[in-house]
Amino acid sequence: MNDRTCIVTRQCLTADQMIRFVAAPDGTVVPDLKGRLPGRGCWVTASRECIEKAIAKKAFARALKADVKAPADLADSIEAQMVAALVGMINMARKAGQIVMGGAKVDAAIRSGKAVAVFHAVDAAADGVRKLDQARFAAVAAGSDEILSFRLLPAEEMTAISGDRNLIHLAVLAGQAGEGVVKRAKMLDRYRNPAKGGRMAGDPAKETDTE
Repeated sequence: MNDRTCIVTRQCLTADQMIRFVAAPDGTVVPDLKGRLPGRGCWVTASRECIEKAIAKKAFARALKADVKAPADLADSIEAQMVAALVGMINMARKAGQIVMGGAKVDAAIRSGKAVAVFHAVDAAADGVRKLDQARFAAVAAGSDEILSFRLLPAEEMTAISGDRNLIHLAVLAGQAGEGVVKRAKMLDRYRNPAKGGRMAGDPAKETDTE
């Protein structure tokens, strides 16, 4: 077990459900999203709510045993870094041939069992989302593994990924880069919506402080 204890909730969770923080030389609290920064660290559940509570309760100073200051925009900064990491990984997966773009191609990838996840723009039309959800549920009923669904990026940001089209829907295919996309999408989704407990939108029901 590699569990860590959240300095806000006192819950023991796995490292991928949490964010590690360290103190920079100038005393600023810095998120260690890649888990590579040196020095004493503390762990907070990877949700905006918990980050904001840690700031309000001055929990970082107690956990790090230092006179540190958490920036007021820390929660926003973390979310922006998560979005950038997700977009970067989607671009990497696209170059690796593990991204399919456009409603018709996404539908085909789902029904063929090749898709492991589907992304809809936050501002996607309900009818388009519903049709692809029906395809996902039909594929799972036919024996495919679960196909996750995410609504994390606006159409403008998804279109920037494609470069030359109005992109509303995309599918992630199996592969190392595709798995990286799903991992980062789950982290961002949990950060924004911790009450989901890891279930993605549209889907049917299914030990120390420091280091």
